[in-house]
Order: sequence, then C-alpha cells, then structure tokens
Amino acid sequence: MAMDPHHPTPAYLSFWRERHLCTLTTPRPDGTPHVVPVCVTYDPEAGVARVLASRSSAKVRHVLAAEGPDGTGAGARVAVCQVDGRRWATLEGHARVRTEPAEIAEGERRFEERYGRPPRPNPHRALIEITLTRAMGQKALTAR
Repeated sequence: MAMDPHHPTPAYLSFWRERHLCTLTTPRPDGTPHVVPVCVTYDPEAGVARVLASRSSAKVRHVLAAEGPDGTGAGARVAVCQVDGRRWATLEGHARVRTEPAEIAEGERRFEERYGRPPRPNPHRALIEITLTRAMGQKALTAR
C-alpha cells in the first residue's frame, strides 16, 4: 500500500528505526537497475532518506550521471527497500549526491543513531540524499 512519505504511520516509522540492512536501486546509464546493500536513514520531517557512500562507488556515479554535467538535472529516480520476514517497506524519490561537510556529518549522526555505531571512517565519503516522493509497504505497516 502506498502512502505519503512525509506522514508515515507509527508502525511504518518504527520499522524504519529498527536496525536493518536495506537495498538501494539506482539506474545504470543504459537504464537497467543496479541494486546494492546499504544502510539507510529516513527523515520524514525533511522528506528525505540518506545513504552514506564512497565518492567512487557505482551508486554515486549513477546518481551523478542523472544530475547531468552541470548538476542541474532532476536527479536519479531511486528506491530504497528493507525486508524483515513478511514485513517490507520501500521509499522512492529523486537522489542527489551531497559532499558538503555539514550534510555528511548529519548523515553520519543519523547513521549512528539508527545503527548503534559510527560509520567506518572514509575520507572519500559522499551522501546520497533522496528527496522522497512515495512510500509503500506491507499493509500492516501502512494502514491507518
């Protein structure tokens, strides 16, 4: 069932605060999906999900390619998903790569809050910030 990512149900938000490995799906230049395991944080108040990454990773390259050479493109259409048994939740939106120290620090803070440990050190860190357009999941998590 679909719902507004800015106004999740308590059950949906609680599920996104549990410690789970997720997947990120980004489009390759030929349009085929690239799916990789990631850690994700969800901020419904800001309407964003965040993924820490290395600047040289394929996922970052895919998002940068969608932004275009001048960085003014709409951003890559991406999805993050997590599954735990029969429970599942997906967030969709437009991704951009952020490299500003304050944005990366916020991503690291939220990572530590959700995953109970700081992210491993990475001097080449980037942040994939997803402006959310859709949330969906198992009916038990999305029903009001």
